[in-house]
Parts: sequence; C-alpha cells; structure tokens
Amino acid sequence: MLQNRAISVPKPLELRRHRRAAVSIPGRYMLENRREFDCRLMDISVGGLAVAAPSKGAVGEKVVFYFEDIGRLEGMVVRSFDDGFAVVMALAPNKRERLADLLTWLVNRENVGAVSDRKHKRITPRNRIADMTIVATGRRHEVEVIDVSQSGVGVKTTVAPEIDTRVEIGKRSGRIVRHFPDGLAVVFNRLIPIEEFDEDIIL
Repeated sequence: MLQNRAISVPKPLELRRHRRAAVSIPGRYMLENRREFDCRLMDISVGGLAVAAPSKGAVGEKVVFYFEDIGRLEGMVVRSFDDGFAVVMALAPNKRERLADLLTWLVNRENVGAVSDRKHKRITPRNRIADMTIVATGRRHEVEVIDVSQSGVGVKTTVAPEIDTRVEIGKRSGRIVRHFPDGLAVVFNRLIPIEEFDEDIIL
C-alpha cells in the first residue's frame, strides 16, 4: 500500500527495492476515456506511485502519466483517497533499474543536495556523433559521444570551452562541468526521460 510520508536521508540513498520516495513533482495524466488532467506526484517507488489529482478513475483502470524529470509512466488504479489515487506499475527489468537510478537522484537532490552524475547508469549510444553548440557564440562543433547517462554526457572533442560554459549537445541543453584528456563532460539542465534512454537515443 502506498503512503505519503517524508523520508529522512542522512546520506546518499539507493532505491533498488520498493522503497517509497516522497517527492513533489508536477505532471499530467490520461484516463482510459482519454480525458487529461493536471496532477502532482506525492510518492513513488519502482512498484507504484500516488498522486494528488482532481479525477480519480476507477479501481482497475489504466492510467498514463507524464512527470517533469521522470517522463512517461503507466499504471493501474488500485486505491483512491480524499485528494487523489494510487496506482501499481509493472515495469520491465531494464526500466525498473533506470527508474531506481532516477528516484535515487531525485531524493538525494531534494534531501542532501546534488549527487554525482556517476550515480546514473551510463550507456554508449549506437549513434555516437553529435553537434555541440556553444550557446554564447552559436559556434557548432562535431563531437564523439563517449557515454551518456540520464543526467549528462561525456564527449570526445578538440575544443575545450571553460567550465560552466552553457552548451547544447544535439537538442540537450547543459553546462560543461569537467575536462579530461581529449574531451569534456556536460551535465544536462533536465534529465533524459526514462522512456527515451536506451542505446538508440539521439541527442
């Protein structure tokens, strides 16, 4: 049963089981009749979530959500309460792992500040060529993607703008946070939604 409760996190937290993360994130949802409503996430685990919402749907009804920083999720209504409802989710193992990474990042961000980008799983996309645009000048440089996570990317390049320079890697906006031999690391302004994060991703 999902509950709305605060979680005290004295140190970086790992959410690998059905532990609930109390986070407040705006979103939208669509019921089976295709009506859409605004909502706010109250708590979430890899097994389910609870939202504050104006229209609750019926127990057993399928619901599609879209939340900032998380992306698209699907669930089935299992319980309603005064100002919202709870759903259960059945995720594939790879999506469950990605959601656990994302929830760990969200909880630690809210409770103990920014967590290292290395907390996120990294993959090497099939399409490794991307454009890096320096926002201030509009100059564009072709780069080679070394690896990417939901929160950032490492690229191989011969140019080395200063730390904190705002850049766009493909369509993803971010800033340079680190230099290394033959390349640099960028942290995105927004996390890549979990449904877009796989080896076929196009930055």
